[in-house]
Amino acid sequence: MNKLFTDQVAIVTGAGQGIGFEIARQLAGQGASVVLNDADSELATNASATIVEAGGLCLAVAGDASDEGIIGQMIQTAVENYGKLTIVVANAGITLFGDFFDYPAADLRRVLDVNLAGSFLLTQAAARQMRHQKSGGRILLMSSVVGHQAHQNLAAYAMTKAGLEMLAKNLVIELSPHNITINTVAPGATLTERTLQDDPTYQDVWSAITPTGRPARREDIAHAALFLLSPLSGHITGQSLVVDGGWTSVSPLPDLSGMGEKKKED
Repeated sequence: MNKLFTDQVAIVTGAGQGIGFEIARQLAGQGASVVLNDADSELATNASATIVEAGGLCLAVAGDASDEGIIGQMIQTAVENYGKLTIVVANAGITLFGDFFDYPAADLRRVLDVNLAGSFLLTQAAARQMRHQKSGGRILLMSSVVGHQAHQNLAAYAMTKAGLEMLAKNLVIELSPHNITINTVAPGATLTERTLQDDPTYQDVWSAITPTGRPARREDIAHAALFLLSPLSGHITGQSLVVDGGWTSVSPLPDLSGMGEKKKED
């Protein structure tokens, strides 16, 4: 029996751990050949090895996913080793918290470069390859609930996530004639290695303010992503799927008083 992603070739950025790794793991488990990227070379290598040990096909390409050279390397790796490129998940991104009145210009430029420019350039390069192949494809951008609802100290990050959703909507015009769909997933609070390390109370805080009584697990986000990447969603494009346990319906903010002035998270 064929798996859902048999004969598909995917690139997943920011996939050394957390949501990106879970998406890559599930794609490989469902038959896709995966090129896994992370800025941290050790994380990328270990994540790829974990997928291979479980019986999947996966190659690691370490480096900054907003760098055009790394983007080209990822696409070249996919095509040279697996013959084509049919799926792209632009998951890499950074969060730099900070008060708007004191937000450093350097932090703003970094958030814009990785979250917006990196996703744009990867989408552009991947779509060119898919157009050349004339076989269509699926592109998924990772947004956030803060692209829909305000959250203190996240003006720059939220702006980039809302921008990604508009990018997906706008590119429907140019990508649809080539049988390429593009959508976004907007995760809410999610339990990952990094969120739990940054805030040991993360699960309790978000369980108290999420209507379903808990934050998302990595699997919750990956399941939504795989749906939008699969043949089951062929008539869906330019859309954003919010996966947040209902938080954006009520939007209570967490108490961030114990987190300090700024937190960084890839």
